[in-house]
Amino acid sequence: MSERKEQMSRDKVSRLINWGHWFAFFNGLLAMIVGARYLSSLGYPETVLGWGYLVVNTLSQFSFLAFIVYLVFLFPVTLLLPYSKILRGLAAIVASLSLCILLYDTVIYDDYGIHLSPFAFDLAWADLNALLHGTSYIVTPIGIVIIELTAANFIWKRIEKIQKKQFGHKVVLFIGLCFVSSHLTHIWADAADITDITRFDDAYPLSYPATARSFMESHGIEGTKDLDPLLSDKVTSGSAKLTYPIAALQCSIASQSNILLISIDSLRADMIDDKTMPFLTRYQKQNQEFSQHYSGGNQFRTGMFSLLYGLQSSYSDRQEFHNKRPVMTDELLKSGYQLGLFMPEVIRQNALINSMFDGFELNASSRLDGGAAADLATVANLTSWLQSKALPSAQTAPWFALVNLTAPKEYDTPIGFLGIETVKPPFELKAAEKVLFNQYRQSLNFIDKQLQQILTQVDNDTIVLITGTHGQIFNTNSDAVKRDLSPASVKVPLIIHQPNSPAAKVKYRTSHYGIVPTLMTQVLGCENPMADYSAGRGLLEPSKESWIYIGDSQIFAIYQKNEITVLDRHGKYRIYNSQFTKRLDKKMSAPELIQVMREGRRLYNQ
Repeated sequence: MSERKEQMSRDKVSRLINWGHWFAFFNGLLAMIVGARYLSSLGYPETVLGWGYLVVNTLSQFSFLAFIVYLVFLFPVTLLLPYSKILRGLAAIVASLSLCILLYDTVIYDDYGIHLSPFAFDLAWADLNALLHGTSYIVTPIGIVIIELTAANFIWKRIEKIQKKQFGHKVVLFIGLCFVSSHLTHIWADAADITDITRFDDAYPLSYPATARSFMESHGIEGTKDLDPLLSDKVTSGSAKLTYPIAALQCSIASQSNILLISIDSLRADMIDDKTMPFLTRYQKQNQEFSQHYSGGNQFRTGMFSLLYGLQSSYSDRQEFHNKRPVMTDELLKSGYQLGLFMPEVIRQNALINSMFDGFELNASSRLDGGAAADLATVANLTSWLQSKALPSAQTAPWFALVNLTAPKEYDTPIGFLGIETVKPPFELKAAEKVLFNQYRQSLNFIDKQLQQILTQVDNDTIVLITGTHGQIFNTNSDAVKRDLSPASVKVPLIIHQPNSPAAKVKYRTSHYGIVPTLMTQVLGCENPMADYSAGRGLLEPSKESWIYIGDSQIFAIYQKNEITVLDRHGKYRIYNSQFTKRLDKKMSAPELIQVMREGRRLYNQ
């Protein structure tokens, strides 16, 4: 008799466990529906491959989340209190709370670009009125509870029929295959730099896709760059509507000045001195020197985006900008400028790079022999181009030349280059870093000579801007360099030569965000408010904002007067002093961070 009771008890528990699994699977499907809101922030994939990855990743991720909730909150109760009515009611409550939390996370993600965390919750609580609209936040949870109770009872009444059809093993196998294939696909996409897949890395909560980049780099394997045309261009399907510029631009060209913009990869502001870069040091003193200038990022993509668009580099991750060239480019073309781009070869399959430089006549140099050789070829291409513009038969249209030099990023110099003597670093470095420091100085000295050659070919009436795409830290670990947002990585020089303007040293803080609006107003005669097409910060007066956003949407820093806050997509943050030498044990001001997040979505909220 006791054995019969034990058998009945085991059967009851087994039935409850089977019911729990199917209830979890149902909630995984509901979570996928709710999670579709994440894609409204990021935009949808552009390729068949991207769609395939998104489908399998979504199925595996939300099924995994639903199963974890079941395993933690419901499975122990099934063993301790195997009563169906209690379990069904508890399961409906737990599932409803979980879906409400997921729904709230989609709201936080859409507004701030980060997932729910203690930090994000504090931020959202301070901005609650702006996040919650109407009565949906009351009606929706009630609707979810009704759905969960109905589903719990429906599945319980039919659990025996479902078991007889033996779907369970097939579903588990299918979800398992989705899980494995999504991670394997991401490993390949990460190694091959396929952004239509990797841009979804942080789209879903608690998502940690497997990567292969660091492993492959440590074994000397390079990622695939020449990708299939299927991955290359350009269909945008996000539901968020971009308004850029916010209003039609009213521009009337103020001058016919030629413009030369030179951007040097990895050019630190604190490395310009008489020994390392004597020519640039003299040139800096003779013109406008912006001594507290910052790039918009610590990489080529983010730094160049902030330079050409005048917008936070968080926008560079949005799919709509992969189809939208800078408004400054449009206005230069409308004003009759000839646009020349002089740089090493770029990845043409990268849609953002294509858009940034759309409208320019590309004069590319080969990277095969290193950055220094590419820079020599770049300068030679620019020289030929400038000489062609000076011919009597040449058109009289003004020109805008964008030159990108790259040798310092690779610590490179040409073969046989006679550089400068090594010196002791002015800051503390490890032994290997000291070698990189002095090799970096040699590379800067080489660049200094290239700048001298370039600038002796342009007349005094040409507007010249010299800056760094980003800074440099002395580390060969690419992941460490990518995540470093210290002043060494982002503080760069800015030197402007303007005809008939006296030498001056600007000591207030400026950034790449100010270059576009300054050129648009001073050269192209645009009368719109700067905020219509940029972050709204010019170079000619101190910015009203007390902060600068540096980085992308994955990891970014907020530079304030006396502190630097570094945040990632998951809401983890650290606060440092202004020299980035000491961590501060304090919380960030939520109202100020809300301003930062709002600016990063302003062009979608018009």
